[in-house]
This record gives sequence, structure tokens and C-alpha cells, in this order.
Amino acid sequence: MDIEAMIEDVGHHVVAEAASLFDVQALSDTLAPHLAFVDVQLARQTSGLDVARLITRRWPETFIIFVTANPKKIPDDFAGGHGVIPKPFSRSGLQSALRYIEEGVCDPPPTSPQPSSFLASTAFAARWAT
Repeated sequence: MDIEAMIEDVGHHVVAEAASLFDVQALSDTLAPHLAFVDVQLARQTSGLDVARLITRRWPETFIIFVTANPKKIPDDFAGGHGVIPKPFSRSGLQSALRYIEEGVCDPPPTSPQPSSFLASTAFAARWAT
């Protein structure tokens, strides 16, 4: 709920919450989220890596950002994700990461320096090199 409040405080709207892969599977295909924050370890012994792969298949335009205390569990290909915000993070760290992500998505390449609160996947960062 803290992340949801922080996201809404910077002007975004939360369209769904899910605690497990099963919860994501139950979401409507018409949802079409722009951005998904995904933890690596989820409820009911499910994996955020599987959730990222599902999101990539169901909503291919969705940008996936992992939020985890253990970024080393994310594979080199980021399981289709675009980056990671390592835990713990501060409100200002999340806001800086969101601003950087927005710049990279809406008007690439980002003009802000990459914040320490966000690590872009190689594939996401490569979009800006072209």
C-alpha cells in the first residue's frame, strides 16, 4: 500500500494489485496496464519472474519494473522486464526512478541522470542508444 500511495502521489493511477501469479492470471485481458511493479518473491509460492513473462504475453506494451531486495535473482534477460528498483528504497528514490522511466518511455532517451534507485535492463537501455 505504501508503493501504491507513492505512485498516486506522483500523479499515476493504480489499476490493479496482485499478490501472486494466480491473482495476475485472474485479471481481465482488457486491463492493459502501462507499468507493472513486480516483486520477485510473491504469495502462494509464486515467482515474479513468471508474472513478468505472463504480463509480457498478455499485455506486451506494459513496462515491467521489478521491486526486490535481491536483484541478483533477476536473470540477465530480466525475464522481459525493463529494470529494477532495489529494496529498500525511499519515497524520493521511487520518484526519481519513476521520472527516469517516464523519460525513457515517453520521450527517450531520458534527460535525467540514471538514479541509483533504478537499474535499467540492457534491452531497455539499448532503446536509447539507437
